[in-house]
Amino acid sequence: MPGRRTPGPPPVGRTPYGWIQAFLVVAGGLVALVVTAALGLWAAGAQGLPGGAFPQVVAATAVLAAGGTVELSGGAGDLAAGGGDLAVVPLSVTLVAALVLARGFLRPLRHHAMVRTRDLAAWAARLGLLWAVVLVALAAIARHTFDITPEGTIADIGSLLGLSARAGFAADVPLTLLYGLLWLAALFAAALLASRGAGLPARLLRAVAPVRPAAHAMAVLLLAYVAAALVAGLVTAATRGRASETLAVILLGLPNLAWLALTLGLGTVWDGLAEGPFGLPMPKALDTVLRTPGGTTLDLKSLTAESGDAWWLLVAAAVGVLAAAVLAALRSPPGTRPWQHAVRTAAALVVTVLTVCLLCRVDAHYGLSLLGLGDVGGALSGRVELLPRWWTALLAAALWGLVTGFAAGLVHRRRHGSAGH
Repeated sequence: MPGRRTPGPPPVGRTPYGWIQAFLVVAGGLVALVVTAALGLWAAGAQGLPGGAFPQVVAATAVLAAGGTVELSGGAGDLAAGGGDLAVVPLSVTLVAALVLARGFLRPLRHHAMVRTRDLAAWAARLGLLWAVVLVALAAIARHTFDITPEGTIADIGSLLGLSARAGFAADVPLTLLYGLLWLAALFAAALLASRGAGLPARLLRAVAPVRPAAHAMAVLLLAYVAAALVAGLVTAATRGRASETLAVILLGLPNLAWLALTLGLGTVWDGLAEGPFGLPMPKALDTVLRTPGGTTLDLKSLTAESGDAWWLLVAAAVGVLAAAVLAALRSPPGTRPWQHAVRTAAALVVTVLTVCLLCRVDAHYGLSLLGLGDVGGALSGRVELLPRWWTALLAAALWGLVTGFAAGLVHRRRHGSAGH
C-alpha cells in the first residue's frame, strides 16, 4: 500500500531505570541478605548470644555471603593472645541475594533486543555504587567482642592474675569493599551469560551468543541441585526430628552441600580436616569422614565407605550433567556440530566446577596461645578445612563435559536432520 513503511531493525533502547530503580534493586538485595542470614542464625540458636550480639553476627554472615572477609581475634590481656581466619561462604544467603540482584539487574535489559554500551555501563555503575555503600555499612556493623570463660591453664593463671579472656570478630572494611564489588561484577557477568533474553550491545551480543545456551544450562544444573537438596532437607526436618538444626543448614549452607555433592559425583577429590569443638553444619557421614585424625581425603570412595548410599552422587551427577548438555544442545543454532557442543559444554562445566570449588572451600581456624608459646586453649581452639585438589576437579569436569556434550550434539544433529527431511 502507498505510504506504508517496511519494518526496520529493532531500535537500540536506553535503559529505562535510573537511581530510584537502582536503589530498589540494591535494597531488595540487602533485604535478601539480612533476612536469610537472620532466619538461618535464629534457627541455629544464635539469638541467645551474649551481649546482644545477634545483629552483629547477622551482619558478619551477610558480609561473608557477599564476598567480604571477617577476622577473628581474642586474648587475655598480656597473658594470652588469640586469633584465627574464617574463610567460609554461607551460600544459601549468597544464592538468595544473588537471585534478587540478578533479577533486578536484568529486568530493564529485557525490554530491548539491544542496549547501548554506555547505557549498560551506567546501569551497572549505579548498582555498584549503591552496593558499595551497603558493603561498607554491613562491614562497619559486623564487629563484636565476647567475654569467654576458658578452662585449664588459661583459666587458672587468669584467675590468679584477675584477667578475663575475650574473643571477637570484625569485618575488614577495605577487603570487604574490594571483594564485594568483584563479587557483584562476577554476578552481573554470569547473569548476562546465562540469561536468554537480556539485551546487550550488538558486538557483545554476537560474542556471547554461542556460549549462552551452555551457560544457561549450567545455571539450571546448579539450581536443580539446590532444589533437590531443599526437598531432601525439608523431608528430613519433617520426619527425623531436630528440625531447627536442619532449617539452619537449609538457610545458611544448603548450596555448600548440594554443590559439594555435585563435585564429588563428578570425581573431584577434596582434602578435609575437622578438629576441636568447632565445626560446620553438615551431614553426620561427612562430619565423621572429616574428623579422621590427621585429616583425610574426601572423595566418593571415602564417603561411600562411611555411608553406602553415597554412590547415588555418581548417578545424580551423570543424569544432571547429561540433562544440562542436552538442554544446551536443544537451545543451540541448528548448524552447531557435535564437537562444538562438546567443547562448549566442557568449557562451561569447567568454569562451573571451578566456581563451585572456590565458593565451597573452607579454611577456618582459631587458636589461643599463652605468652606466645603455642596453642593451649583446649576448648577454645579448632580447625576446619575443606580444600579441593584443583587438577582433579578441572580434569574431571572437562572429561564429563566432552563426553556428555558430544552425546547431546549427536541428539541435536539427529533431531535437526530428521526435521530437515
